[in-house]
Amino acid sequence: MIPNAGSYRLAKARLHASLTPGLAATYDSDGFTLADIAVADGKISAVAAHDRAAISSGAVDLAGRIVLPCFVDCHTHIDKGHIWPRKPNPDGTFMGALNAAGADRVARWSAEDLAKRMDFSLRSAYAHGTKALRTHLDSVAPQEEISWPVFETMRETWRGRIELQGACLLGIEGVRDKKWFDRLAKRVAAAKGVLGVVTYMVPDLEELLDHVFAQAIKHGLDLDFHADETDDIAAISLKKIAEAALWSGFEGNILVGHCCSLARQPDLEVLDTLDKVAKAGLAVVSLPMCNLYLQDRRSDHTTPRWRGVTLLHEMKARGIAVAVASDNTRDPFYAYGDLDMLEVYRMATRILHFDHPVADWPQTVASTPAKVMRLDGFGTLAAGGDADFILFKGRSWTELLSRPESDRIVVRGGLAIDRQLPDYAELDGLMVE
Repeated sequence: MIPNAGSYRLAKARLHASLTPGLAATYDSDGFTLADIAVADGKISAVAAHDRAAISSGAVDLAGRIVLPCFVDCHTHIDKGHIWPRKPNPDGTFMGALNAAGADRVARWSAEDLAKRMDFSLRSAYAHGTKALRTHLDSVAPQEEISWPVFETMRETWRGRIELQGACLLGIEGVRDKKWFDRLAKRVAAAKGVLGVVTYMVPDLEELLDHVFAQAIKHGLDLDFHADETDDIAAISLKKIAEAALWSGFEGNILVGHCCSLARQPDLEVLDTLDKVAKAGLAVVSLPMCNLYLQDRRSDHTTPRWRGVTLLHEMKARGIAVAVASDNTRDPFYAYGDLDMLEVYRMATRILHFDHPVADWPQTVASTPAKVMRLDGFGTLAAGGDADFILFKGRSWTELLSRPESDRIVVRGGLAIDRQLPDYAELDGLMVE
């Protein structure tokens, strides 16, 4: 039990090297070491290699259970979340998802509807141990006039529990209306958000990207793209984004999501793209659960032939910052999920092979997305940082990633939180006509 007190010590916590900067210790082959964590007044006052005397001095003995920092989820869509019961994907395809979500948005996305579904999603994420979350917000006119005020209210409501960031979302073709897009960029800047678009291989892609980058520079905004969420080997907008970043001299942070087609392309094309992505300083987030669900779904009832994820190992080898995230939750793009980043990491380990060795892959759900989101002190366990962490029963990766760990303990400000998940029945009133 975590003491309901201002100061205490946890002994024999199993900590991972990649998430404990500054801890001088001997780590095992999976990157773990036994350590003691001292907490005082909501902060971590010390993290040190385990001292056997700590237990006899009244510390809580964790007996080697894993402790991780609270999660950072850098790519979600909580404005779409939980609409599946009223608008399911008719065939499980990407186009089926796009059409269903668009129809639901036009018909149902009032401020009240959005607020209830977004709050439900955030309560779920918080209970699972997420401390920061970036959500994309569909910003096709006139939805931006509804969604952004709701987001700003939600951000204030959740301040101190989840650090909430918003990124606008629209197809790149929407940038052709430059006056409207410029107003949107100004609106996003006023909300301290992130400028985002979905890129496709349209004939004027380079010109449109130039304008997106120009608006980001003008307003001092970071950028967040959806790119190449397809198996089409001709989809190379990731490369085009990197080229646009280089020729514009853009100095902000750029996160690019999906990049699925890269895994289908010839080696020379891949190498050229990765070299430019590395040079431009882009970060990439893969969404393993959603892309496994949507990509390569076949209408002839045959088995999918590929996993839908991008080339994170090759990217990481070039020094490209890489992350994984939740993406969609119970909507036409992904019928499942609960904004549980342990589930995301578990699935990523299996789908993307984040093991043998584990190395520093745990950073993909913690410190790496925190850096992309400019969140100092998030995603690590270090003296002087907030006492925000998660205690699990698992004592190794094989234990931790084999069970849901539904009885995990989430600690915020040094105190264990109430982890009661919201009941789906709360949303029933939103599912009727």
